[in-house]
Amino acid sequence: MKPKIFVTRSLPQPAMDQLKLHFELKVNPQDRVLSKEEIIEGTKWCDILLCLLTDTIDKEIISCNPALKAIVNYAVGYNNIDIETATRLNIPVTNTPGVLTETTADMAWALMFSVARKIVESDRYNREGKFKGWGPMHFLGGDIYGKILGIIGTGRIGTAVAKRAAGFNVKIMYVDKNNEIEKKMKAEKVGLDELLKRSDFVSLHVPLLPETKHLIGEKELKLMKKTAYLINTARGAVIDEKVLVKALKEEWIAGAGLDVYENEPLLTDGLKECWNAVLAPHIASASIETRTKMGLIVAENAIAVIEGKIPPQIVNPQVLKK
Repeated sequence: MKPKIFVTRSLPQPAMDQLKLHFELKVNPQDRVLSKEEIIEGTKWCDILLCLLTDTIDKEIISCNPALKAIVNYAVGYNNIDIETATRLNIPVTNTPGVLTETTADMAWALMFSVARKIVESDRYNREGKFKGWGPMHFLGGDIYGKILGIIGTGRIGTAVAKRAAGFNVKIMYVDKNNEIEKKMKAEKVGLDELLKRSDFVSLHVPLLPETKHLIGEKELKLMKKTAYLINTARGAVIDEKVLVKALKEEWIAGAGLDVYENEPLLTDGLKECWNAVLAPHIASASIETRTKMGLIVAENAIAVIEGKIPPQIVNPQVLKK
């Protein structure tokens, strides 16, 4: 008999086809996030749990099946999984790093252009039949060419964002321990406060850790220029969203481009009413090519486990030493 895998949400077809070759599948039949009870039911049945970033895989879920062989996460981040419990129970956890780097970097730039040039707002205006002809004061936004881009976090995605700046004659400032972009792109390494004070665009690319939660709060937003824009394709809780709503409404900053949210999928009260924010529904990796590659990596990790091999993208390799 084939080993069993529980898939909490259907993936692009090439990935599902690959899984079918090696596993007996049980797949969430609906295009929605499952409840905790539904995930527990599926986890008790399977050998491998294939989950998404939107699934909170806590101690109770991980512990409900003593025979669980692995948790394979369809995401780069894995803060949705209790890694400590999984490791204690000798359960490998995997992710999908690297594959969505370029696509997410593209999205960061898309958000920069969208919010600075008021693309969403002006599109809605046009669709509502309000456009009566060109006017010199219609939807005045901010330029990107020749400005300063501050990047907080220069891992794979932050570095990819920086690489795209050359074509726009944008100066790069950054906060991170990694100084590779300083050498390759003539970026300037500065402290966080200086970056916030000087940047025209601030783009976040840090993981969600205890020390990065609410990294951007009232103090940081008030340090930014009134003409500056905040971009977030990292994790929602890196920003104190309640404070951000106040900053947008009172125009401490010019605007924000967001793809992730603190209490996702819920939006903090008032955020939807902020005319100077572009609010994408967590689609940074949503290209056909990237989402398919992510699915194939998840399948590769799951197949490696059942074949007794080390999964290529394991995030808790210490389980292999037990």
